[in-house]
Amino acid sequence: MSVLAAVVLCAGKGTRMKSEKAKVLHPILGRPLCAYPLKRALELGATSVVPVVGHQAEAVEKAVRALFPEAPLRFALQREQRGTADAVRSAEEALKGYSGRVLILYGDVPLLRRETLEALLAAHDQAGGKLAMVSTTLEDPTGYGRVLREGGKVTRIVEHKDCTPAQRQVRECNAGIYSVDADFLWKALADIKPQNAQGEYYLTDLVEMAAKLGPVGSVEADATETAGVNDRVELAARARVMQQRINEAHMRAGVSLVDPATAYIEEGVTVGPDTEIGPSVTLAAGTVVGRGCVIGQGSVLQASTVADDTVIKPYSVLEEARVGARNVIGPFSRLRPGTELAEDVHLGNFVETKKARIGKGSKANHLTYLGDAVIGSGCNVGAGTITCNYDGVNKHLTELGDGVFIGSDTQLVAPVKVGDGSYVGAGTTVTKNVPPGSLAVSRTPQVTKEGWVATKKARQAKARAG
Repeated sequence: MSVLAAVVLCAGKGTRMKSEKAKVLHPILGRPLCAYPLKRALELGATSVVPVVGHQAEAVEKAVRALFPEAPLRFALQREQRGTADAVRSAEEALKGYSGRVLILYGDVPLLRRETLEALLAAHDQAGGKLAMVSTTLEDPTGYGRVLREGGKVTRIVEHKDCTPAQRQVRECNAGIYSVDADFLWKALADIKPQNAQGEYYLTDLVEMAAKLGPVGSVEADATETAGVNDRVELAARARVMQQRINEAHMRAGVSLVDPATAYIEEGVTVGPDTEIGPSVTLAAGTVVGRGCVIGQGSVLQASTVADDTVIKPYSVLEEARVGARNVIGPFSRLRPGTELAEDVHLGNFVETKKARIGKGSKANHLTYLGDAVIGSGCNVGAGTITCNYDGVNKHLTELGDGVFIGSDTQLVAPVKVGDGSYVGAGTTVTKNVPPGSLAVSRTPQVTKEGWVATKKARQAKARAG
């Protein structure tokens, strides 16, 4: 395959989105619209990728750089919205000195497949001309540029508003996606004039120019794949298609989705075979789930790792957490960033962790907060336990050794250590280190007054009779 660069048009405002945000920044499955065509270009090995920005240029550039910090990006600015040809021409300086193929993509077309682009580049090579294009056939082509052919060969594209009545009967439409030889591209763009109903510089004029110099390669793609986004209804429609693709790929790889219509799985998620994903589960990008796991209904996993044979019970939330094998989490647990669980850990209902490292076989099954803590193996943390890790200025560490038993309703005031094998009685506030093998208790002595209730009721009755 020839040397490749890519230009991705991201300059439009997107008026029909009815938004203060640039159209290409609207999210689809957790990423901005423009992330998907940019990623496709990078997957193909493009050595330079030029996002052409315009509306909210700084915000778009910032978002793209955050998404692809190591990518070979060279941004170009389209100062005025004067059509697609003008937008591509804005990238010429960014690609100065480059000689090879230029792939032209759009920041609001998220469903384009890598396979289609590979076929486009192959068609360019096979045709041997200056340009290759993607087309699609529509039942109702109203509003789309028509692909005109003579003897089966592409000759030009005519925009819908400029078509004759006969040309409007053509159903093969231009998808606007091209592979173009760089040297031809910049020379041709300089010659394009706004000779159309809108007074804009049409990129489609390139096709006729290229056809005069040699054969134009073409590949046909499904209309769904080449569909853009103009408003929020279309944004949601494209998201549904993308989600269906992702879910079907996981199911074909051996993952069970109890309700594929409600499973929300972003690109960049890995799930092992024989794992079951419940209804209304969200798996965000960067999440890795092992083999034989169960992710219960309504759970949300964000950039987290879950090892084999772990059960995440319903409505649990994991954020940048690392969960070992054979864990049981939830229901209604929350694992915040920095949580690291070894094997066979149990965290039950309404348990919250943050920057907590918990050893093998340890348990905290009810109503507990463990923050900034290192907990050994084989520990039992009772209901209502709290690590008091924040003094209003700094966070402090709580350390529990192996085999520690923490009674219910305990407060561990950090910094504090409880040694191996120690017990802490229920209701204790631990403010000092507990040596290994010790018992720590800090209860207020219990006072019992026998007959107190009867005496109280007698006083109340006398007061009422008063």
